[in-house]
Amino acid sequence: MEAREGDEGEQIVGRDAELASLFRALNPVTDDPVLLLLGDVGTGKSTLLDRAVRRAEAGGARVLRARGSESESNLAFSALHQLLRPVSADIDGLPERQRAALHGAFGAGPATADCDLMLLGVAVLSVLSAQGTRAPVLVALDDAQWFDRASMDVLSFAARRLAGEPVTMLVTARVGDHLPGFERHVPTLTLGPLDDAAAGRLLDLQPHRPTGWTRTRILDQAEGNPLALVELAKAAAAPGPAATSPPAGPLPLTAHLERIFAARLDDLPAPTRRALLLLAAMDSADSALAVSAAVPDAADAAWPPAERAGLIRSTGRDLRFSHPLARSAVYHGASLDARREAHLVLAQSLWDEPDRRAWHVAAAATHPDAAVSGELKRTADRARRRGGHAAAAKALQRAADLSPRSGDSARLLVEAAAEAALTGDLAWVVELATAARARTDDASLLAEAAAQVGRLTVLTVRHSAAFPQLLDAAEELAPVEPSTALDVLAGAAVVRYYSGQDSQKDRIEAALRGLREDATRAWLRTWVRAVSDPFDDRAELLARLPRVAAEARSHPDRLTAYGVMAWLLDETPRAVLAFDEAFDRWGSREALPDGLGGAAAWSYVELGRWERAREACARGSAVGAAAGLDHAVACAAAVDAAVLAYQGDPTAARTRAEEALALIDPLESRSVYVFARRALGAAALAEGAHETAFEQLRTIFTAEGVPVHYHASYPALADLAAAAVRADRHAEAAAIVERAARTLAGDVSPRLRALINRARGLLAGPRNAEPYFRAALADPVLRHWPFERAQTLLDFAEWLRRRRRITEARVPLAEALEIFRRLGARPWTERARTESRAAGLDVTPAAPDALAELSPQQQQIIRFAADGLTNLEIGEKLFLSPRTVSSHLYRSYPKLGITARSQLRDLIEGRR
Repeated sequence: MEAREGDEGEQIVGRDAELASLFRALNPVTDDPVLLLLGDVGTGKSTLLDRAVRRAEAGGARVLRARGSESESNLAFSALHQLLRPVSADIDGLPERQRAALHGAFGAGPATADCDLMLLGVAVLSVLSAQGTRAPVLVALDDAQWFDRASMDVLSFAARRLAGEPVTMLVTARVGDHLPGFERHVPTLTLGPLDDAAAGRLLDLQPHRPTGWTRTRILDQAEGNPLALVELAKAAAAPGPAATSPPAGPLPLTAHLERIFAARLDDLPAPTRRALLLLAAMDSADSALAVSAAVPDAADAAWPPAERAGLIRSTGRDLRFSHPLARSAVYHGASLDARREAHLVLAQSLWDEPDRRAWHVAAAATHPDAAVSGELKRTADRARRRGGHAAAAKALQRAADLSPRSGDSARLLVEAAAEAALTGDLAWVVELATAARARTDDASLLAEAAAQVGRLTVLTVRHSAAFPQLLDAAEELAPVEPSTALDVLAGAAVVRYYSGQDSQKDRIEAALRGLREDATRAWLRTWVRAVSDPFDDRAELLARLPRVAAEARSHPDRLTAYGVMAWLLDETPRAVLAFDEAFDRWGSREALPDGLGGAAAWSYVELGRWERAREACARGSAVGAAAGLDHAVACAAAVDAAVLAYQGDPTAARTRAEEALALIDPLESRSVYVFARRALGAAALAEGAHETAFEQLRTIFTAEGVPVHYHASYPALADLAAAAVRADRHAEAAAIVERAARTLAGDVSPRLRALINRARGLLAGPRNAEPYFRAALADPVLRHWPFERAQTLLDFAEWLRRRRRITEARVPLAEALEIFRRLGARPWTERARTESRAAGLDVTPAAPDALAELSPQQQQIIRFAADGLTNLEIGEKLFLSPRTVSSHLYRSYPKLGITARSQLRDLIEGRR
């Protein structure tokens, strides 16, 4: 493997296995549409990628390619724009929201309110899918370690949804570099050094084949690195000292190679060296064009000497360095003054590209400069409006460095921390907050810096470490910035919920007592109390809810917080109304999960709106994955697992629940642990595996019967009892249920009271069960939890039938069956049908029940299509490509006994 790019006929040595893997990945029906190719500098990643590109093109594939560049990593969506520029026609054909989002991200139109990660991801998925209808597509992402973060987030979102598409994504990056979104569950191929035989063959292919002592030194120094072998051989063959003595010494291999490239500059004409420096300083996809515009007199004549020296390669109008080390050698080999002049020349030529211009002006700055700092601030503002939070944070951080006044510098650093928090990079946020503290003693700024650290700390999986940090910060801020202290304390309450550690409740209550009352912030005090213990004086918390709701109407940003409080207090209908309004107003624009991850989805589950619940799970999972927040992904997976279990897909439910458990430490994240175990218990109940169900649900209570989580464990009491009855574990379950009833006592909600009564009815003796069942069904408000009510109806009907009160059993059976069918709860529907037949009811399945044979996702798609949504609109809701939606519809029609989309509305209406 001779070099970074390689010519058409170049022979690749020692990489047969790796090439075979790349070629296999090009198969459009491969199970793994994404392959990550990793390697150290000079191992030949780009050469192999080029060969795969040529193979794909020869097979008729459409290739979309983007190369990362170090300087453009500061420009939001620059890599994505480079990738999609050749398919602008497909972008113009997207639905209005998707088209506007992409144009806004690229700066080709106004930044819209809908310019959010998931909408952009769906738009990219739609473009790739559209390309795939004409020919297989290869997305080649080279040097991805230098892609801007916004592009990486969108591309990783799309990559996770390529299954079933005729699209392959090959990604190259350096070993050890962080690639957000591509680091988990992505097949990876790592390039190691060439073995001795392959290294020797590569040397034999060089124009001047090294021999003897020189050959031995090259093999020893190159350590199997293909680029080093080639470049050291060239250096040894060149006139001068290198001919007899290849570079030696303690320098690392990359430094040796950079010196070799730098040595070639000495003999180049001055115009060539100047043009190369401009090319190195520009470092973008359009570098050659930009340099030509900056130095038109050197446009053509400057390049041939550099190409003969092996520093650059050209293909038509495409001109670039032969290797990033060549660029580094040119740039760092120049004097500081020469580099500064190059950046200023480029800045002068980029008046119509203010973001690039700002970074070149900043690179030329040698001392604090308010004007340059202001340009970077404006660049950050533009990036922020387009959703490029990492780019905005980098620009603000550099603006702070160039700000002449320490107070302004600190303010810019706090702004940078706020943007960096939206990337999920906690270490970066802490770095920025620490730098701000070193530059100011302004209490409000210091408080804001602490709040930004706390905002992200809440969402990590290290809850036991995060909680004391947040409490200490809240207590420190209380005397000087009580408002910010309350914000931080609100974050600590969320950590308390996630971790479920009872010892944290006392510290929160003490800190809350230490904060002076503020009528304008009363709602947040209610939030802290409800989140940290919703059963502590529930009546008073309920009395405060109407005021919080009224304030949320005039402060829409509080809608989610109000929804979370309502859910925690078992006011699910209120919660769903709040979440509906919040999503209608804000969509999925937040770059970080709001409030308590999974609260909205659980609310929809409880109210029987399971499709909406799965939408919320998809949203939470996508946002969490983009920000690298495993806990948010785990929250969404646990809720999704429960819905899948209820819908009768226990295999998928177990997969999702295990995904959730794999992402968290059960001692750190008791809430997710409990939710996942509840889902596993539901999956076992769906299969009739009652012993397994009991074992799963038993784990969410301690050996003494104490809830593992102070809120999440209680709703499982009735399912625990149902499994215990059939697993002959009556006494054990009864002890847990009675202990819970004593603990909750007067603070129990009507919903939990009904669940406890159902559990008591199941566990009671034959003569004592009826009062409990009737009590569990008595309150009309319980209709807001349809699945739980239907389960109780079914249990009561079974008890009545076994007492030979068959006529009485028919009424609850009919209602339970209707609810289960409406929800799509297949296992419980079948169980209710069996009981109904035993009670003499005619329950012959109607034709529309064929819908129950579809997967839960297919059912979602069918229902959306029946409501008149297009494939593009369905894909936007479920984060799928239009092709995937079409494929699900095509496979569903025969199972439903229909042939056209127009028949779906009648089919669905027949079930309702």
